[in-house]
Amino acid sequence: MPDRVPFRPKQSLGQNFIHDPNMIAKIVDALEAPPEAAVVEVGAGTGALTERLAAKYDNLLAVEVDKRAVEVLRGALPGVDVREMDVRDVDWAAVADERGGPLHVISNTPYYLTTEILFALLEAREHVAEAVLTMQKEVAERIVAEPRTKAYGILSVLLQLFARPRYAFTVSRHVFYPQPDVTSAVLHVTFDASEEPEGLSLDAVRPVVQAAFNQRRKMLRNSLSAFTEDRDLPEEVGRKRAEALSPEAFADLTRYLRGEE
Repeated sequence: MPDRVPFRPKQSLGQNFIHDPNMIAKIVDALEAPPEAAVVEVGAGTGALTERLAAKYDNLLAVEVDKRAVEVLRGALPGVDVREMDVRDVDWAAVADERGGPLHVISNTPYYLTTEILFALLEAREHVAEAVLTMQKEVAERIVAEPRTKAYGILSVLLQLFARPRYAFTVSRHVFYPQPDVTSAVLHVTFDASEEPEGLSLDAVRPVVQAAFNQRRKMLRNSLSAFTEDRDLPEEVGRKRAEALSPEAFADLTRYLRGEE
């Protein structure tokens, strides 16, 4: 594709572009979307993944914030719907409606936007079937971490409760241009409303989990004191720390604090 390597996007994007064709194929093939699916690529850059995605999916939307990158994409792939916009401004429900969703999202995610994109997709999960996201390896490891481990935290609990995250594979720093200082990984996330905790919303669980982990060294009876003015925690729960509770236990705890158990 012309101008792919010489072109440098704005430094504020914080993004490194993949140039290795084998890794590009591996990432694109991690999408489980059927050929007719509505696919959205976030942070398309100058088309490292877009070209292969366009060969597989006719219903492809590429989102890119950098004007010069958008011009390169439109010139190289005139058949692809390329939109100049910030991923933080995407209305996922509207896009799903327009494209005949649910959506299958893929992104070589700018590292500094990883958490923001993850939560945006979580909040829009009714309209998203799956996501394949390239991110910093340690972030992917945190998301799939198990209780009682150092990596286990807010992202682990919320992603595991309201989605099915899977660590797909590691991505060497050598396949990127420019080469980053960290190792990356691809995370595959499946969204399925039928597997969510019954009767609980993300908005209900999130503040409990955040409060618990924001003071993770404290026992839950202390870190969750703002939630227990009207109802004390059971002793066996109150003496534990946040990392000791499984995602399902956090769901049960939220129900208890809401007076539902």
